[in-house]
Amino acid sequence: MDTAARRRELRQRLAERRRALGPPQRMAAAQGLRRSLEHLPEYHTDKRVAGYWACDGELPLNLAIPPLASRGQQFLLPLIGQDNLLRFAPWAAGDDVQPNRFGIPEPVAPREWFAPFQLDLVLVPLLGFDRSGNRIGYGGGYYDRSFAFLKDQLRPTEPLLVGVAYDFQELPEIAPESWDVTLDFIATDHELIDCRADTRGDANA
Repeated sequence: MDTAARRRELRQRLAERRRALGPPQRMAAAQGLRRSLEHLPEYHTDKRVAGYWACDGELPLNLAIPPLASRGQQFLLPLIGQDNLLRFAPWAAGDDVQPNRFGIPEPVAPREWFAPFQLDLVLVPLLGFDRSGNRIGYGGGYYDRSFAFLKDQLRPTEPLLVGVAYDFQELPEIAPESWDVTLDFIATDHELIDCRADTRGDANA
């Protein structure tokens, strides 16, 4: 099986397992995710924190977002531009959203938006990950294109890329493609994984 076919098979299998979770399991995972993020200093201090609107079984951010506003931090959601690159607009609970062409809610007529390089911390959705920070996304390449500039920089830097996933989405190893942008951390419902740690055994918080 070639790499592309292997990734398609993994996407389907992991997506199905994610969709099979019930509401109690999702709520418990959301609580675990927040505990994992509490171990990340930047989660407490970074000014502009981008995330996602959980769809299709994604690990919800509903418990991770409220503490940001209480600390004066700004939460942002992605917008897909006509150039197929992402921008990020501020969003708060109660703000209007509308579905984009993929059915994913986006802020309606945002007063301002920010380019990827203007962010401080990005919570990145994914379907599969390994402990080296390699990620299997959804196949559209939006995050890889939008954050490609990080490939030319010494990591970690801003924005810090933190993948968000259920623990069962971990894979032993993902063979990266040339265009893939690696993650700095992975926050799961069980742990915070430092993908940049020299020794994997010491990488977990």
